[in-house]
Amino acid sequence: MTQFAETASADTRPIATTQSGAVAGVDDGAITRFLGVPYAAPPVGALRFAEAQPPQPWSDVRDATQRGCIAPQYTPSAAELEKALPGLDIEPLIGGNQVQGDDFLVLNIWKPSGPQTALPVMVFIHGGAFTGGAGAADVYDGSAFARQGIVCVTINYRLGIEGFLPIPGAPTNLGLRDQIAALKWVQTNIAAFGGDAGNVTVFGESAGAMSVANLLTSPLAKGLFRRAIVQSGHGDMVRPIPVAQRLVKKLAKMLRVRPTLEGFRSTSIADAVDALRRISQPTAHIDLRDAHGREPAFGLSKFLPVYGDDVLPEHPLVALRNGAGAEVELLIGANTEEMNLYFVPSGVKRKIGKFLANFAVKRAEPKAKEILRAYGINERGKRPGDAFTEALTDLVFRLPARRFAQAHRGRTHVYEFAWRSSAYNKQLGACHAMELPFVFDTLATVSGPKGMAGGAPPQDLAAQLNKIWGEFAKTGALPWPAYDEQRLACTLDTGVVAAEQPFIAERFLP
Repeated sequence: MTQFAETASADTRPIATTQSGAVAGVDDGAITRFLGVPYAAPPVGALRFAEAQPPQPWSDVRDATQRGCIAPQYTPSAAELEKALPGLDIEPLIGGNQVQGDDFLVLNIWKPSGPQTALPVMVFIHGGAFTGGAGAADVYDGSAFARQGIVCVTINYRLGIEGFLPIPGAPTNLGLRDQIAALKWVQTNIAAFGGDAGNVTVFGESAGAMSVANLLTSPLAKGLFRRAIVQSGHGDMVRPIPVAQRLVKKLAKMLRVRPTLEGFRSTSIADAVDALRRISQPTAHIDLRDAHGREPAFGLSKFLPVYGDDVLPEHPLVALRNGAGAEVELLIGANTEEMNLYFVPSGVKRKIGKFLANFAVKRAEPKAKEILRAYGINERGKRPGDAFTEALTDLVFRLPARRFAQAHRGRTHVYEFAWRSSAYNKQLGACHAMELPFVFDTLATVSGPKGMAGGAPPQDLAAQLNKIWGEFAKTGALPWPAYDEQRLACTLDTGVVAAEQPFIAERFLP
């Protein structure tokens, strides 16, 4: 493997030389950052709906001191965000204030200052329902990992129609293929930044965690990473290709094109983003249930990875049980009140009644009525919204994550994150994405009157979680036992390790 060296230029900027050319970052005396470094060519023109290709080489030193473009996506207005999530500032999590553009297949790198060799590497895949998000969002700043002696990388990838629509004639799972291309770039180039290509940990949250879970089982990603961390994700949010092609036909009709590669290439990216916005509305009815009447995303996203191709030849859980990814050390977990993010700010948890709760779950789960009854929806003194939120937290996140842990044939550790935010009069709790600013030790980005972490989140817990993640990336070590037959899980904010308790929903599912 080609080795590169980081050098200092005449203007004192740190420079690293990749296979495509040299890039100049910025150094603050402790951390060196390289932002917006291309790992693939812009996926436009003839490369639209095609597999990622290497970037065109450049001869001058490329500036890598500013965040690059982000993938085309629908960006809600401030008024729309305030209506959906009143009183909550989520810009630090989604990065929607960044510039969209063609050259968005880029990554960002944080490393300790000065020349380094053989440092452990962490590669983060952002979430956003497979339709939004950005690798350089504020909460994903990798400086704290760099201070631990780790090279931290965050990436962008294709989203929505461009990345997760199985269009006939085009490669499937282009978003996952982009992630694989980024991991291959890391294998080839990370030594230029002091990293060890043989010690890579890939981690992600939400859709990024689903991606990590999928990559762990993909034959195309085999050998590209040694460890994986799956935060609020699992391998169940995938669709069979024939089911996902219903979405292809629906979108083609909306765009007034044929449901083919040529048809979708004839549309503008702006029109495709607008169609994504319209199809994502709750009023845009399309049946994406599988043969068993289940919808694995529970309505959170119509765009999901598909299985039955060369990226995911079989369902990820089937692949796990057959030994896929057994060589990868896995850390997986979820937050105890995941669905609060969706239902507390919107008022759904407080207002929804039994009829609507049953209707909403029934659209994704045939045994909705029985499950909600088991969660206490008919109990006197318990609001229907509480039972609804608890049931969906387990159905969408917690239970599938445990099933993924059980299916993995390699070393597996399981966590829960239960620290409760004070936001929304302490009702937001341990919601979806709450662990992120603790893992990255970036609490300042989400603290304050509109911050999701509330007014005074515990900095010592952030330092602790950042260190736990970092130590796992360095050596695979964790301060609690493996999952194994005892099925032990660690509640991170308390340090309590105990055998997992059965989930109420478990007895209703196959």
